[in-house]
Amino acid sequence: MSLRDRLRQSDPTAEVEDHTPDPEPSRLTTLREQTATATAMPADPFAAIKRRAQDALFARLGSRLYDSSMDEHQLDAYVLQELSKVIDQEQVPLTPAERARIVAGLMDDVLGYGAIEKHLADPEVTEVMVNSLDAIFVERNGRLYRTQERYLSDDHLRQVIERIVSRVGRRIDESSPMVDARLPDGSRVNAVIPPLAVDGPVLTIRKFSQRALTLPDLVGLDTVTPTLVELIGACVEGRLNILVSGGTGTGKTTLLNALSSCIPDDERLVTVEDAAELRLSQPHVIRLESRPPNIEGRGEVTIRDLVRNALRMRPDRIIVGEVRGAEALDMLQAMNTGHEGSLSTLHANSPRDALSRLETMTLMAGVELPVRAVREQAASAIDVIVHISRLRDGSRRVTQMVEVAGMEGDTITLTDLFSFDFGAGIDADGRFRGTAVPTGLRPRFLQRLTDQGISVPDSVFTSAGAYDR
Repeated sequence: MSLRDRLRQSDPTAEVEDHTPDPEPSRLTTLREQTATATAMPADPFAAIKRRAQDALFARLGSRLYDSSMDEHQLDAYVLQELSKVIDQEQVPLTPAERARIVAGLMDDVLGYGAIEKHLADPEVTEVMVNSLDAIFVERNGRLYRTQERYLSDDHLRQVIERIVSRVGRRIDESSPMVDARLPDGSRVNAVIPPLAVDGPVLTIRKFSQRALTLPDLVGLDTVTPTLVELIGACVEGRLNILVSGGTGTGKTTLLNALSSCIPDDERLVTVEDAAELRLSQPHVIRLESRPPNIEGRGEVTIRDLVRNALRMRPDRIIVGEVRGAEALDMLQAMNTGHEGSLSTLHANSPRDALSRLETMTLMAGVELPVRAVREQAASAIDVIVHISRLRDGSRRVTQMVEVAGMEGDTITLTDLFSFDFGAGIDADGRFRGTAVPTGLRPRFLQRLTDQGISVPDSVFTSAGAYDR
């Protein structure tokens, strides 16, 4: 006898959820809708009992679920004990396996992140996207897949979101329906709730690996080549100012974190981020995180405020997680006033676009500066731009490395040092065969590195030094 039949037999008046798709969709249904209907995930037969058990558990425990006097293990044991009592009161005939499944699911719902809990624990999943309570997608190897999990209700999903943001001192409600936060492991969280999200709460989590990826790891993933790593590592060690550009989800922060491993351990570093994500291995690191306004609209601390304050903290280098506003002006001034070796990321489609965006954001600071003066500041401050892209096969690759060579008239000149070889074609698995290969041009900063005792072999700038897969 199926679980559905046993539930009906134990309580004929109970409603058992059944979302079996209509086998004959309407003629007016689009092909996309027919495909979605045909691939619709089966309903969870435990949904009704889980909802009743969860409501009873919240009514039974109340504020004790958030009792700070109990540690995590004590709270888990307490909830498990109370949950067993709640399920016993349901008096539904369940096999041991079914009971264990319900208890595990409810523990995730009440103390964890519900339907996405197992995906957050999966090391192969890099992003989790909850579009609605029954439309949950994950990213594996750069490609999106729909999962079978679902939340019980919009309220259930809303509780999970509030649990996440409250742990980092953020809030989300009708007056502030959008929030950026992070999980304890540093994973980036964005949530939007109604009225801005029309179809219910939306949750997006960009996971960070349990272990921060290093430059050798990125070489193994074909993100960079050994030759390119050798050059970029020398630039970091030689205190050149480096800007990592790229689109959304291309791995800019991951690359920035990996590059930071080339910074000597005897330097004082200050990181400035919207949500603390960088995990630097150096012993002398100060991490600063911005703060949104409170419910009264006060107390906001912006990235620009933190960059200004960082200048008073005697940093050897300032690392800005992402430049996205008026803080661009303060960052450029810092780079031009003795804080060499600074690192940052920026959203852009190309290195040239990165400079254009940097110029635009500098003008957003509210200081009336001539455009030429802004460009001179940028050309003087930025030494190298490393551009990373997510290709059509889902892989993340460093596709360009350029030197900011200076000004010619009113234009910032760029020297291409490495460029991705798209002409190498695609292999049988659909992956790009190409790598970032040297253009043969030598940068002006070589003399600066030589003066500091850092040598870069000539083979780095020739095709013979390129990495052949």
